[in-house]
Amino acid sequence: MVDIDEMNVAVVDAFCGAGGLSYGFIKEKFEVMAGIDIDASCKFPYETNTRAVFINKPIEQITSTDVEKYFAGADIRILVGCAPCQPFSSYSKKKGRDEKWKLLYSFSDLISSTKPDIVSMENVPQLASHKVFKDFVESLDKNGYCISWYIVYCPDYGIPQTRRRLVLFASKFGKINIIEKTHPRDNYKNVRSVIGNLEPIGDGEISQNDPLHRARKLSDKNKKRIMATPSGGSWKDWPNELKLGCHKRKTGKSFKSVYGRMKWNEPAPTITTQCAGLGNGRFGHPEQHRAISLREAALIQTFPMGYKFIDPESKFSSKTIANHIGNAVPVRLGQVIARSIKKHIKNIYGISQDAALLCARQ
Repeated sequence: MVDIDEMNVAVVDAFCGAGGLSYGFIKEKFEVMAGIDIDASCKFPYETNTRAVFINKPIEQITSTDVEKYFAGADIRILVGCAPCQPFSSYSKKKGRDEKWKLLYSFSDLISSTKPDIVSMENVPQLASHKVFKDFVESLDKNGYCISWYIVYCPDYGIPQTRRRLVLFASKFGKINIIEKTHPRDNYKNVRSVIGNLEPIGDGEISQNDPLHRARKLSDKNKKRIMATPSGGSWKDWPNELKLGCHKRKTGKSFKSVYGRMKWNEPAPTITTQCAGLGNGRFGHPEQHRAISLREAALIQTFPMGYKFIDPESKFSSKTIANHIGNAVPVRLGQVIARSIKKHIKNIYGISQDAALLCARQ
């Protein structure tokens, strides 16, 4: 059997952002060669933490030549990516190859032109209901890939947030199975286990020891609101004088998590780009009277403490960093994807090459 650690396996990450998915692959000992993203502000965190090349181009402008030079000489070529999921999470009923879906179609075109050995794509589960997903799978099938996809509940893999994600694999060598769940329900990572040891800070304060551990300043009224919110509670626990007009209407039931606090002993909600704002979801600290800090959001996204988001040579923007954190694939989910692919490669080279090249359609 061939030792995968001795093989030349090259990874390129489309829609790489600040590097969550790439870093997951790196932690599993893959060599990530390059990341592609339209957002130039991602260059510092991506290159600093992954040591890979950051290609600042729209996916529509990326050619096979751009990618293939990073695959040169590789025994196995892997292309991964997470197209921005906002169009899919809005659950639009539009169909066809319109503006909303162009990024995933462009990713599909890049796969068709570069023909990597293995592909992985991660996105929101709602994507599976749209025509663009069917088209994406059909294109992979026509290009000779064996396709498998899964809906992953992140706490099952040690990720401390109630995020569900669609993970797709496609391989020229056969079906890729996602690895077994690593955490049973009675052993889920919770909020306390991830952020419980951080030093307390107030709203509008910044830790002297960690510039990323900073919380947004609250208005006087929002300070009263968070003080009136118990752990795991929301605006429903407030006295009427603190409630917003929308909360008092029947439609207010649809905003049940807005201004909510997290619970210490449960996973956090899905971290988004709005995670630093108290009024944008259940992003209140379990007991301190503030929204979670950027550091806390990053830890819930399973970025390690040493991950560098702040460029000391540039002006710091909390909004930009929140976007980097909220848009990222959780590092731990990146590891799950990488481990699944690693197991697949090991299985390939544990059997004959002829058998490995047969597409095991199941």
